[in-house]
Amino acid sequence: MSEKTLEIVVIDSQGGGMGRLLVQSIKKMNLDVPFELIAVGTNSIATSAMLKAGADHGTTGENSVVVCAKRADVIIAPMAILLVDSLYGEITEKMVAAVGRSNAKKIFIPFTHNQDVIVGVKDYTMTTLIDLALQEIERGKDFLLESKNDQNRWK
Repeated sequence: MSEKTLEIVVIDSQGGGMGRLLVQSIKKMNLDVPFELIAVGTNSIATSAMLKAGADHGTTGENSVVVCAKRADVIIAPMAILLVDSLYGEITEKMVAAVGRSNAKKIFIPFTHNQDVIVGVKDYTMTTLIDLALQEIERGKDFLLESKNDQNRWK
């Protein structure tokens, strides 16, 4: 990977449906910048779904989230990645800490399970949420490339 290649990490869990849609949509984007799309599943089913959708690389599990969060330029994940024990126990403390401490641009999809509610967020369809996430990638790509080695690039 060259120094000017964006590393976009998509994290998903459960069956990987949201991650699959994100990967397919990102791959169709015309970003005009080189990028690698890394699929990080909290389980092998999620990773497999994202790889089948066209991710360049795939990896699975807690340590994969920790390592990829350190390297990422952009992280896209369900909001539940910030909640320990969410998604039926698939999200661990180490995962939450790694994503939270990452210097990457973080794009969270407000898609929750169980009793979790994000107040002030409309109840959008998954397609609309993914479109909004893609707009954030497009909006930040040029700035990110210009400051790829700057730790404060997204502040």
